[in-house]
Amino acid sequence: MLTSRERTFMALRHEAPDRPPVSATFTPEAVAVLRAEYGQEGEDLAYVMGNDLIKTTVGIENSFYLYDTEEYTCPFGARWRNVRNETGHYTETIGGVLYDDPDGERLRAYEIPDPDDGALYESVRGAVERYGREKFIVGSCQCSIFEASWYVRGLEQMLMDMAAEEDYANELFDKMMRFPLRAGLNMIDAGVDMVWLGDDIATQRGMMISMDMWRKYFKGRYALIFSEFRRRKPDIVIAYHSCGNCENIVDDMIEIGLDVLNPIQPLAIDPYMAKRRWGKRITLFGAIDVQWLMPHGSAEEIISGVRECKQLLGAGGGYILSPAHHIQSDTSLENIKAFYAEALAPTEYDSRYIRGS
Repeated sequence: MLTSRERTFMALRHEAPDRPPVSATFTPEAVAVLRAEYGQEGEDLAYVMGNDLIKTTVGIENSFYLYDTEEYTCPFGARWRNVRNETGHYTETIGGVLYDDPDGERLRAYEIPDPDDGALYESVRGAVERYGREKFIVGSCQCSIFEASWYVRGLEQMLMDMAAEEDYANELFDKMMRFPLRAGLNMIDAGVDMVWLGDDIATQRGMMISMDMWRKYFKGRYALIFSEFRRRKPDIVIAYHSCGNCENIVDDMIEIGLDVLNPIQPLAIDPYMAKRRWGKRITLFGAIDVQWLMPHGSAEEIISGVRECKQLLGAGGGYILSPAHHIQSDTSLENIKAFYAEALAPTEYDSRYIRGS
């Protein structure tokens, strides 16, 4: 029987294991439901649920649920608000240290948190030590450059900087990119198998910025980061996340060394198109709908949808099965159980979508 590590590395080598490796993450409300059902407080919840990948996180993505106060400021200087909804809550940015900076003095004085602070990596080292022989360990530092920058600057103002204040934009992005660069190197040194970066640079309809602007500001920075990761560990697996329809950047990202694309949001980008187009060059990670299927589908519909992704996207390897975002607070325990019941079952593959360029 394959271990989770063996299964995941087979999929990454574009070989078909007994089933695609499984990953899932959860909002705090979903965590509470699953802990109440399964307990095991001392274990990583992903391990309890049977995930093949164990994810650890550092950086500004940890700011989303940092405090339960109405408002708070994170270590990067972004101000956040907790917002209640019908099934739980979410967080959003409402300000930041660089929102009002007409002469650039605040940017010149701005310092990111120290990415070489060893305390940031205690959970990473702990996961490697506790689970690393059996599981595939992921070190995540998402919201890496584009998102982290607009969290502290404001999205509208940052986009105007990119168009009209290039020096400001470049200085901001250079400062921000140092955190994922150093964090990735530190996580590699801690023993992770994958470094997972990302920025939401697309809506469900297409890119938020032009390709010319993306190449101008971000392609080269990610190329530098990826090359530094590979200098430190040539076989490190590099993943990138963007919600929405980011298909325009995928070929460029493959060119600079991307291995894994997440989350293949199915209501924004066709997973089967992605399999046909890129299925031999990268590993697809995600594709299970959390907008309709997981919260509103029946258990039978979830089982059917998961099985189809396993059979078609998993054929020939190159697929990690996962919801396209955290399992949300509006998804029932019954539906989460249905997802795992099929996700962890052996797979009979269907090779219709194995092409890829």
